[in-house]
Amino acid sequence: MKAIGFKKSLPINEKESFILFETETPKPSGRDLLVKVQAISVNPVDTKVRQSAAKDKTLEEPKIIGWDAVGIVEAVGENVELFKKGDAVYYAGDLTRSGSNAEFQLIDERIVGNKPKKLSIAEAAAMPLTALTAWETLFDRMRILKEKDEGKSILIIGGAGGVGSIAMQLAKRIAGLEVITTASREETKKWCKEHGADHVVDHKNLVENVKKAGFETVDFIVDFHDLNQYWDACAELIKPQGHITSITGSAEPLLLNKLKNKSVTFSWELMFTRSMFTTDDMIAQHRTLNTIAELLDNGELRSTLTNTLQGMTVDNFKAVHAQLESGKSIGKTVIEF
Repeated sequence: MKAIGFKKSLPINEKESFILFETETPKPSGRDLLVKVQAISVNPVDTKVRQSAAKDKTLEEPKIIGWDAVGIVEAVGENVELFKKGDAVYYAGDLTRSGSNAEFQLIDERIVGNKPKKLSIAEAAAMPLTALTAWETLFDRMRILKEKDEGKSILIIGGAGGVGSIAMQLAKRIAGLEVITTASREETKKWCKEHGADHVVDHKNLVENVKKAGFETVDFIVDFHDLNQYWDACAELIKPQGHITSITGSAEPLLLNKLKNKSVTFSWELMFTRSMFTTDDMIAQHRTLNTIAELLDNGELRSTLTNTLQGMTVDNFKAVHAQLESGKSIGKTVIEF
């Protein structure tokens, strides 16, 4: 099969930052599906892994990255229960395994969902990783329930990105929260308003701007941009007994003491945790993806696709990675194979 990968972590504008190569088509066993990949989307995790996985070495075999994918089940392992050959599927992948930037991929059925029926291949490919991350942030980590939390406030830092774009929709349309989000450019402000934000504030002088929007404190805060940059603001803005969740990691130690007097809960979210550790509830991602597919099909959620490129080519992958690294992406870009 054909695949696109890299042997060394290089700046995206260098010739061999990505290479096209041939490799053996894998065979499924156990609970694995062999999926013929039709389209993929690119996320910040793709750029981070490309930049770091072979930073001080040259790999003998090219590394294949990529997580979001839509495709058709080509074959199944002997223990597969949820899918059969010919099924249309979508998924966000497994950080510990070979990725979706190839003609075929092995993927555990427990982290795979049925593709939304009413969405195009490109519209569906834009959704899995960001939708799972947003869903787990709100409903698994923060345990938000419409029955007890409707009308409460949430601040989403980084609303126009891939995860923020779906988190705004889930928070507003599914959980019934009042949504405040950050955006600074006119096009990103417009995007946020279209995707569920009640209030859009500039991330600069965040505390001041949230208070200008009418909120002394907020019930929930989610960080999709840079936790270290906004930690002091989060500690000031969070309501007593509120909840903060971040997906971005922390380059420096966090002063959790800032949350003590308010008895604030803090959580990390990593969409890959279940597959990385083969947790007992790994199949939850299968169920969540199917729920998201239903919400997309009935119009309660909308795809965050903004751009589609045609062809599994090195140039296309370089273009998408360069766009993501620019920090000016809105929504998601998909490459159709």
